Amino acid sequence: MNWLYLAGIVVFLIGLMASVALHELGHFVPAKIFGVRVPQYMVGFGSTAWSIRRGETEYGIKWIPLGGYIRMIGMLPPRPGDDPTKLRGSSTGPFQGLIETARDAAQEEVRPGDEERVFYRKKWWQKVIIMSGGPFMNFVLSFILFSVLLVGIGLPALTPVVSPQTNTCVIPISEQRTDCRASDQPTPAAKAGMKPGDRLVSFGGQKIASWDDATRLIRSHGAGPVAVGIVRDGKPMTLNVTLIAQDRPSPTDPKKIDKGVGFLGVMPTEVMEQQSLGVVVGYMGQLTGRVADSLLNLPQKMVGVWHAAFSGDKRDPEGPVGVVGAGRMGGEILSSDLSGEKKVAFLVNLLAGFNLAIGMFNLIPLLPLDGGHIAGGLWEGLKRAYARVTRRPEPAYVDIAKVLPLTYALAFVMIIMAGLLVYADLINPLTLTG
Repeated sequence: MNWLYLAGIVVFLIGLMASVALHELGHFVPAKIFGVRVPQYMVGFGSTAWSIRRGETEYGIKWIPLGGYIRMIGMLPPRPGDDPTKLRGSSTGPFQGLIETARDAAQEEVRPGDEERVFYRKKWWQKVIIMSGGPFMNFVLSFILFSVLLVGIGLPALTPVVSPQTNTCVIPISEQRTDCRASDQPTPAAKAGMKPGDRLVSFGGQKIASWDDATRLIRSHGAGPVAVGIVRDGKPMTLNVTLIAQDRPSPTDPKKIDKGVGFLGVMPTEVMEQQSLGVVVGYMGQLTGRVADSLLNLPQKMVGVWHAAFSGDKRDPEGPVGVVGAGRMGGEILSSDLSGEKKVAFLVNLLAGFNLAIGMFNLIPLLPLDGGHIAGGLWEGLKRAYARVTRRPEPAYVDIAKVLPLTYALAFVMIIMAGLLVYADLINPLTLTG
């Protein structure tokens, strides 16, 4: 493990914690605007590494960089009929006792004068905005990062320019080598005097605008002479080339071999092509669909992670990956032989995708996720709207404390899933090189 690998892990973790900080800021800002008292704003979990108090809020960083939180007072309402400023005796029954213990803990944070600053007393739409703020920040950050990637850096694209890595000899596809031997015949391109940097602009009188155009025209021509138009050092010229027939992998299916296609013997040059913001939207739309599909099939995919961890099965490239696995990818990227530009592009893409996934995961309408609180706020809004239309008394606040046993069960499952991902990412990691 070299220092670049470690640096890649550190860079990813810094980016992840910045994302967490912005996620919590998405909750914090609207909570403060709507008057909710927020005693803590923390990035990380576990023991506090550093903190400072400004006004009524303690801001800090904790040692375990696996998330963060803001603590808002009054997340749970008191039991109907209770004085919200007083505690009450405990009730019997394991689940009821669990619920009422949580209620009591929530009420202990409420100080005199805080009655209108508790979360549960806010309007339903304010609750929805507060709890949506975190995922919204993830989506904004994802869009910004994808814009930096696609608009600022660009996507890899093959251009019809002869690459310096082009071989000057014909190597049969059956031979797994890249070096030329004395017995190898020169390629048609080499015989015609084609050089690295030459841009293909026409083939047999037909215009070439992309590498796909060049590939299609060359392969469909078969063996025989043809005039190839090129631009060399800004000067157009025509080369007379005699193509040969070769068996080559199919452009659409590399496992399939196309027999006897035309062969020129040049490789394209890869460049980073900058895209428009419209492409960013389309790119995020496609990726959102793939992430949604993964979330819908999460139980099945976690079974695959289990088999990968304990049976040595291959990890699913479309399956879930934890913070440890993503950090290892960051190390793999930075320690690779890629150019500096491509390393930055891969790291930005990794962080952008992670933010999109975090935002969507948090919208799942189950507690303790943000989506569970959003669902509670929307349900309260529907109840109040129905009461207004039917001229009924205003209903009480939605009491999410009633689903705390389910919340704790789900939290336990999430901890098990996170632990399984950490183990799988250590034992059988998902790597960028397959």
